[in-house]
Amino acid sequence: MSKSPNTERKVTTAVFRLKKERGEPLTMLTAYDYLTARAVDQAGIDSILVGDSLGMVMLGYENTLPVTMEDMLHHCQAVSRGASRALLIGDMPFMSYQISPAEAVRNAGRFLQDAGMDAVKLEGGEERLEAVEAIIDCGIPVLGHLGLTPQSVHQLGGFKTQGTNADAARKLLADAKLLDQAGCFGIVLESVPDRVAEYVSSQISIPTIGIGAGAGCDGQVLVTHDLLGLFDKFRPKFVKQYALLYKEIDAALGSYKAEVESGEFPKAEHSFSISDEEWALFLHQASES
Repeated sequence: MSKSPNTERKVTTAVFRLKKERGEPLTMLTAYDYLTARAVDQAGIDSILVGDSLGMVMLGYENTLPVTMEDMLHHCQAVSRGASRALLIGDMPFMSYQISPAEAVRNAGRFLQDAGMDAVKLEGGEERLEAVEAIIDCGIPVLGHLGLTPQSVHQLGGFKTQGTNADAARKLLADAKLLDQAGCFGIVLESVPDRVAEYVSSQISIPTIGIGAGAGCDGQVLVTHDLLGLFDKFRPKFVKQYALLYKEIDAALGSYKAEVESGEFPKAEHSFSISDEEWALFLHQASES
């Protein structure tokens, strides 16, 4: 299968700002492999996020913390081979940007140089501002991430909704303004009350991409495996399943097993043939060897 033939105009970070100005919703989905990236790109989705959520969805971890730079780069490379139109964003994993701004810049650069990404995403507000500014100063676009930040799951006390009281909502707004001023091209708002997310979106110049943050954001993102019903361990409240492919896959695999065991598969149409003459010659030669 060849690289996606999508010849529509490449989505850039400038498109994000333009869509916010026009009031046009942005669409974003995750992808971690070539085939999914190709499908998402062909669907005309604005942006593909290679999220560190691949730790749970693809690698079977309980959270995103064990995901490494090498894991991320490997999956980003596959996605970049499958998509040509969507803006590609690589998620910076735990401890790839927290140590120092210099380390953050080095790792961010690898997403563009080694993995074909157009931008990077990292979690945190004021406490990560120095790293964000250093990355942007090097010409690397940054997507912020506030609210429920999975890499801080232990500090947050679990996967809990954020910004649910006045003080927390005020901190969220302040962080969003700092990321806007620092030059981020957008901010993911995860698991935030809808009224808070809508207000924050109205107070900054860059678009917000919501996941569990209501309809007042400037765009939406979901994990594609959740959207397709491929991930059966749990379903977050904010996920709408547009298909239930896990059940279809389960049924297909069961049918395959049953047909192989019964002799129903494979049939003649699934097999290759040899001419009678060549078969007779083979048998003759085999009998003499």
